[in-house]
Amino acid sequence: MEFGLPEEGRFVGRAWLPGMGPVLVERRGDRLVDVTTAEVPTMRDLLELDDPLGWLDAQAGRDLGSLADFAATGASDDAARLLSPADLQAIKASGVTFAASMVERVIEEQAAGNPDLAAGIRARIGEAIGANLRGIVPGSDRAAEVARILKAEGLWSQYLEVGIGPDAEIFTKCQPMASVGWGADVGLHPISRWNNPEPEIVLAVDSQGRIKGATLGNDVNLRDVEGRSALLLGKAKDNNASAAIGPFIRLFDGSYGLDDVRRAELTLRVEGQDGFVLEGASSMAQISRDPADLVAQAIGRHHQYPDGFMLYLGTLFAPTQDRDAPGQGFTHHAGDVVTIAEPALGALVNTVRLSTDCAPWDFGAAALMRNLAARGLLGA
Repeated sequence: MEFGLPEEGRFVGRAWLPGMGPVLVERRGDRLVDVTTAEVPTMRDLLELDDPLGWLDAQAGRDLGSLADFAATGASDDAARLLSPADLQAIKASGVTFAASMVERVIEEQAAGNPDLAAGIRARIGEAIGANLRGIVPGSDRAAEVARILKAEGLWSQYLEVGIGPDAEIFTKCQPMASVGWGADVGLHPISRWNNPEPEIVLAVDSQGRIKGATLGNDVNLRDVEGRSALLLGKAKDNNASAAIGPFIRLFDGSYGLDDVRRAELTLRVEGQDGFVLEGASSMAQISRDPADLVAQAIGRHHQYPDGFMLYLGTLFAPTQDRDAPGQGFTHHAGDVVTIAEPALGALVNTVRLSTDCAPWDFGAAALMRNLAARGLLGA
């Protein structure tokens, strides 16, 4: 497994050091450097700086070894390893931001979470809805007219409401400190029988709503659970190890910014122990809502995030390739290796398990504060 990082760019993240705990790191060449200080002990603190790049330039740091060394350790508890680059930030996600995946959400709803019904429903309504939604701007007059037509045809859905209506779907993906990083297991709730990865760009946003950088994410999705009822969104999305982020945050600078995010082309590959291979893609050029607009809907006078937040931007990818039986589409098997990649951001690699088989989440905000205090890194 490799990180797949480009040579250019400023990449920051977090690593776990045995006997010490979490540290803030920067990629410098082919090395990983600890830049943790009492002034900036967390990723939250780094992203709150007006000039994080200038601050990093002033840090000599401590060499921790090569990137290859960390790529070799994976998620082993007894070795230095990468963590999710997020720590105290809220972990938020945007749903139904692409027309193609919007159609799949409608199909899930119509099938009430039963994958056996998906193919027939897709054939019946997918083309009609998809044709109506191409190129539409959410909240526009044309969107309102399409909504009127689809309601008259009995095809309206709560997913279309957030997909083309004025208000975006912004939900909590997991708690602060609960996301997992590169090389870690990602978890599926044991009740799910129809699920998939969701390759996404994740924005790093500070407490003032300034977008400071971007990374990759897997917004693990339980299609059957959410399909039964949208009120089960929390159960479908927020489970042990169900949010993967990484490998690093690429900070915005003169070589990379929000326009690059808007042009990003993500690829996904799932390799099963049964020999099954699924490949997919998600093109940010086809997103229905601009990333800056999604951030503006998440933060403002209506909602503050004093520690900033990470925002999954949604995905175009919705797998329909059959795996286990004709007409049932794709679902994960335990042991699947999921690789989400984008040339400017690297590759996020995780292995699928049941949430009950993943390492339990036992290092939260209180544990982080105690750890930093014991190391003399609080109170600066």
